[in-house]
Amino acid sequence: MLINIDSRIPNLALHKIALYHQQAGDEVFWDIPLIRVDKVYVSCVFDWNKDKCKQWEEVAEIGGSGYDLVRVLPDKIEDIKPKINLGFTTRGCIRKCPFCIVPRKEGYIRATGDIYDIWDGKSKEVVLLDNNILALPEHFKKICSQIRESKIKVDFNQGLDHRLLTQDIIDELKTLSHIEYRFAFDSPSYLPTVERAIKLLRENSINRCMWYVLVGYNTTFEEDLFRLNFLREHKQNAYVQRYKFERQYIPLARWANQPFMFHALTYNGFLEKCKKEIGGKYITEFTL
Repeated sequence: MLINIDSRIPNLALHKIALYHQQAGDEVFWDIPLIRVDKVYVSCVFDWNKDKCKQWEEVAEIGGSGYDLVRVLPDKIEDIKPKINLGFTTRGCIRKCPFCIVPRKEGYIRATGDIYDIWDGKSKEVVLLDNNILALPEHFKKICSQIRESKIKVDFNQGLDHRLLTQDIIDELKTLSHIEYRFAFDSPSYLPTVERAIKLLRENSINRCMWYVLVGYNTTFEEDLFRLNFLREHKQNAYVQRYKFERQYIPLARWANQPFMFHALTYNGFLEKCKKEIGGKYITEFTL
């Protein structure tokens, strides 16, 4: 039996385990804890859900970055390639961002596969989970070529590193059918490189992208709002990622993560709208 604690997208590790047992002739069940089975696997992605694993600790094999950063699948399972239109073509990263677990969990970047290891041959869309595919430009070009040949739409779900954008890379991006390109604006110190990236993308008719904005890590609320306003002024979309679930970031995320609201209203305008439509008592504690 496979238990997915918290992943909102298909859990790749569990799908590898499922395929391994199916190929061995075993019957596989998903998330049905009341039935009796010979073996149980549990995956936990986010560490704030680790306590939910306690009930399984005596009867199951438990893994996932939210439970144990060191534990990995056996090679015979890790090497399996489930064609579920979601997965990695690289693992690891060249960066060492202090808030990110990827360098500790996966190490330095390396190629691990291609589109044909992921795509089922029928779907019109593939979701790539690569953490920094642009750090391997030749591999990136190979993946883009496969995407074009297969006539599929790609979602670079974890974002692309805006600091690594070159004209050659943008020439590739221009040719792809894609979900809105995503980048990260994790720190105010990135302002010059973000500005350069937006300018370079616009010069190539990629006018609006979505930018992950990390808040609540090592920046003030004012610095977070500055980054969001910068993106708004440059007609970019934003997505607030809260490092800590502090209440002051709730309305900020509700404003920025709705593109129509983000572009139609300033943050203070959004607060005023909430006061009128929801009530002052709800929103007063969040007002700057």
